[in-house]
Amino acid sequence: MAKGKTAIYFCQNCGFESAKWMGQCPGCREWNTFVEEIVDKSAPAKVKKAAQQAEVTKISDIRTDQEHRLTTGIGELDRVLGGGIVTGSLVLVGGDPGIGKSTLLLQVCRNLSGEAVNVLYISGEESLQQIKIRAQRIGAFGDSLSLLCETNLDTIREVIGRLKPSIVIIDSIQTMYSENVASAPGSVSQVREATGVLMQIAKGYGISIFIVGHVTKEGVVAGPRVLEHMVDTVLYFEGDRHAAYRILRGVKNRFGSTNEIGVFEMCNEGLREVENPSEYMLSGKPEGASGSVVACSMEGTRPILLEIQALVCHSNFGMPRRTAAGTDYNRVNLLMAVLEKRVGMSLSSCDAYVNIAGGIRMSEPAIDLGLVLAIVSSYKEIPIDEKTICFGEVGLSGEVRAVSMAAQRIQEAKKLGFTTCIIPEVCKGSVKDVKGIHIIGVSNVQEAIRWIVGGKDKSSKQQL
Repeated sequence: MAKGKTAIYFCQNCGFESAKWMGQCPGCREWNTFVEEIVDKSAPAKVKKAAQQAEVTKISDIRTDQEHRLTTGIGELDRVLGGGIVTGSLVLVGGDPGIGKSTLLLQVCRNLSGEAVNVLYISGEESLQQIKIRAQRIGAFGDSLSLLCETNLDTIREVIGRLKPSIVIIDSIQTMYSENVASAPGSVSQVREATGVLMQIAKGYGISIFIVGHVTKEGVVAGPRVLEHMVDTVLYFEGDRHAAYRILRGVKNRFGSTNEIGVFEMCNEGLREVENPSEYMLSGKPEGASGSVVACSMEGTRPILLEIQALVCHSNFGMPRRTAAGTDYNRVNLLMAVLEKRVGMSLSSCDAYVNIAGGIRMSEPAIDLGLVLAIVSSYKEIPIDEKTICFGEVGLSGEVRAVSMAAQRIQEAKKLGFTTCIIPEVCKGSVKDVKGIHIIGVSNVQEAIRWIVGGKDKSSKQQL
């Protein structure tokens, strides 16, 4: 090893530094995440004395104006970003390979170049010819879009300083490297250094930068966890790459809500917006089939109606099998235990398969009531009216608890033609009567099941 250079071990998950290799990281408690990197410590640190003392400003003297946002021309992306691209923001876009990250950003470049916005697309993975082939499939581009194939951060800084574009796309951060760091591109040190340089460029020049990040097999962005802390916004692309739809979810946003999602459909020309996800998710719903019910979940300010399917049958083996697709497996087991204890259903000897149709994944507690009614419907072979929708959180004692934004959920159900809505009793007082839809308030799962089994007569004595 050259003089002045030393080996340092970095945690790939959180960036923790250690002088020796360790099996478990003391910072994030993950196992086998340390990698060796060579660090040059021969160059002394350069200390610059400030010409004058830094100015301190009182908070009362700071004027806050509405931040300038640039619309991308894609409504679903603008929704997740909080209304558009904020000047000088640093946005990280992550997702599985082939999910559509580069395609979405190239569509943003097409829309912005059509409005004469200067955009610089920097690719470290594809050649100019490859990008041109993909661009021809998407559509026509304006002359304000420039392409650059480069991975050296010093060269990229010079090009950005010379062109002064409004938007910069970096595809991807794992291919960028700095000559000041001795490790290979994609390592913890290089990713951290590259993000720091891009953050200085974004804040110094007032340029909005989009960074494409690779993900690990666990579904998180590859590199140190500090990468997500440094950027302003973190967006994740979700969904099966073989399925038609894609979900763009904001998990961090300093300029907007972190609960918004955008729904897209992959087409030959790229990603197409799904303006009404509820109608898209409910397409193909069977009529007159048991074990199927429609529930409503909130993603940010958007209500999404989804179909919950359940199949309950007696097991032929000693240990029943339970499967959950699209929701939490442990939550399904908990709700089945509530039905067995509070309602008296003998489900301990039954196989149970629960699925949220469409492949979407939802974890909001408001779908608990839908899961319960779907399981009961399949167990008793009683179809639920296809014009009935339900939502509510179910507690361990069988009570149906309140959920937020009940009025918005009911309005979405009415828009799609539902005539009956089962909601928590505590939410009924805060919801005004909606013409054209019958609102039913239930305080526990027994009352909800009576409505399904006995119809409109809540006092029905039919055996549960």
